[in-house]
Amino acid sequence: MKRQGDRTHSWEAEAYKEKGNAFYAQKDYNQAYNYYTKAIDWSCKNPSYYGNRAATLMMPAKFRGALEDSQQAVRLDDTFVKGHQREGRCHLTLGNAMAATRCFQKVVELEPNNEQARQELKNAAAILEYEKIADADFEKRDFRKVVYCMDRALELAPACHRFKILKAECLALLGRYPDAQSVASDILRMDSTNADALYVRGLCLYYEDCIEKAVQFFVQALKMAPDHQKARLACRNAKALKAKKEEGNLAFKSGNYELASKLYTEALEIDPNNIKTNAKLYCNRGTVNAKLKKRDEAIEDCSNAIKLDETYIKAYLRRAQCLTDTEQYEEAVRDYEKVYQTESTKEHKQLLKNAQLELKKSKRKDYYKILGVDKNASEDEIKKAYRKRALMHHPDRHSGATAEVQKEEEKKFKEVGEAFTILSDPKKKARYDNGQDLEEDGVNMGDFDANNIFKAFFSSPGGFSFEASGPGNFFFQFG
Repeated sequence: MKRQGDRTHSWEAEAYKEKGNAFYAQKDYNQAYNYYTKAIDWSCKNPSYYGNRAATLMMPAKFRGALEDSQQAVRLDDTFVKGHQREGRCHLTLGNAMAATRCFQKVVELEPNNEQARQELKNAAAILEYEKIADADFEKRDFRKVVYCMDRALELAPACHRFKILKAECLALLGRYPDAQSVASDILRMDSTNADALYVRGLCLYYEDCIEKAVQFFVQALKMAPDHQKARLACRNAKALKAKKEEGNLAFKSGNYELASKLYTEALEIDPNNIKTNAKLYCNRGTVNAKLKKRDEAIEDCSNAIKLDETYIKAYLRRAQCLTDTEQYEEAVRDYEKVYQTESTKEHKQLLKNAQLELKKSKRKDYYKILGVDKNASEDEIKKAYRKRALMHHPDRHSGATAEVQKEEEKKFKEVGEAFTILSDPKKKARYDNGQDLEEDGVNMGDFDANNIFKAFFSSPGGFSFEASGPGNFFFQFG
């Protein structure tokens, strides 16, 4: 069959058009498309054939192809209302509100009573307003509002990749990585070369601390669009962050803790928006500070890590250990409780139990502190400490002091005796160290007689006494 491209009309073209109309009515859009195409082959200058084929493409949401046919239809006949209307609808659905506005204004010019066109003009104006608000909110980093605006705009322009990409980027910046990935992946399934979607995929991986994979996506985006500034900046930051973090890890492993701390600090300055990686960097620096015995700084670093990532178990564990080391037992217990609630392992249960025990022990008298010895002090060290403290606080030594001082020194003397009685007895000491309640084990603290303990320790045939050898000076004298 010979194509009659220079003919404006033919019965063959009309026959194909009628068949196309029949399939369109049956919602068989593929067949309708094929027959409209045959009609165009017979009569390529008939605007209605292009308009019909555009309508067929719009049904399965092939708006870009439909836009081309609509534009060809109105090029052939500038008074073709349906052509302008379909072109406007395609522009609107694809998010080009300015172009859509021009099309619908032409429809209203041709048909002043066309209510559908007037409504579409309102929709186009709404999209333009949402875009304006979103641009301002993005500059203010109010990403939630941007997402809201893009959701509203997408209700009117569901095929707009630009709106979807902006929404996905903001979702990533809000930490909603699965949602952002989903939007970007949908676009890449339709257009695998979309640089913006590749950038968003990389951004999600970057913020999830999968930096090496993120770089691959950024590089791919730059291949598709060499001038993509956001992808270029993100790629540079990702490479710098990865390198600096690895340098810090290497310094830590080699035992150069001061250098490791410096490198982690420098890494933290690269990109404040990378929450997950920065949480790890804070925790790493906290570990370094713990090694350097800078426990307050370590606690602060771990707290910063937790602020960035409330699920970061390692940071809770590190902080809890530092809190224990600084005798902040209640705070340590809270951290271990959080860890155990999140990961109920035997190890975490034991850590919580140990912290609870230390908290319980901290609320009792600290006999080691009273004697001024370490918890690992030997029997001889405990005896020496008792000798020193007992003589220091013995009431006879302070007989010339004020009543208030005498009372305070007598109290300390009794506590020293009590401490020595417990710590010099291996069984009592073991129960005390294990956090057991000594009174429950039959040890009545009220039964201690500090003088008897003193006499037994300093036993001698002639007894003992403190006598003055001058103002404020005393010596121990055996009788």
